[in-house]
Amino acid sequence: MRSQTASAVEAVLFVAEKPVSRGELAKIVGATPRQVEAALAELAEAYAGSGLRLAHDGDDWQLVTSPEQATAVAAYLGVDRLRVSPASLETLAVIAYRQPVTRAEVEAIRGVNCDQTIYTLMQRRLIEERGRREAPGRPILYGTTWEFLECFGLASLDELPRALTPEGAITGPSAP
Repeated sequence: MRSQTASAVEAVLFVAEKPVSRGELAKIVGATPRQVEAALAELAEAYAGSGLRLAHDGDDWQLVTSPEQATAVAAYLGVDRLRVSPASLETLAVIAYRQPVTRAEVEAIRGVNCDQTIYTLMQRRLIEERGRREAPGRPILYGTTWEFLECFGLASLDELPRALTPEGAITGPSAP
């Protein structure tokens, strides 16, 4: 039996169109941040082994499908959204590890024009605009989306595998 706070948090996350912060959840359900934290832990435990799970990026939380159900979700959504070309995957990896990043920075790393690839990734809602860099021309900054996390079965960017740069340094969201 779920606590009343956990049930209220679950209901809000179920209907939310975007991730919701702990503070916003506390305000909406009339609970303290500590009660919301306990409710989120309760829900995460309840979803273990089910088709759903809680995903978070920093302090923002969302109810998502579990990666184990990817086949069923792909059948429902259509596999085109989940299928990514090698060029798109390379571009997506650069953006995921370097975000926020400009198109020119991605192209400098890949060595090819990325206009069409970035357009395709945006159409599939795997990346989004994150603002503009304070530099000449004010280039657009790109980053990954919640759909990216869901499609790749990640609860947060911290779950991205660590990678080595050409210089031998470890990269990733939580790299030292």
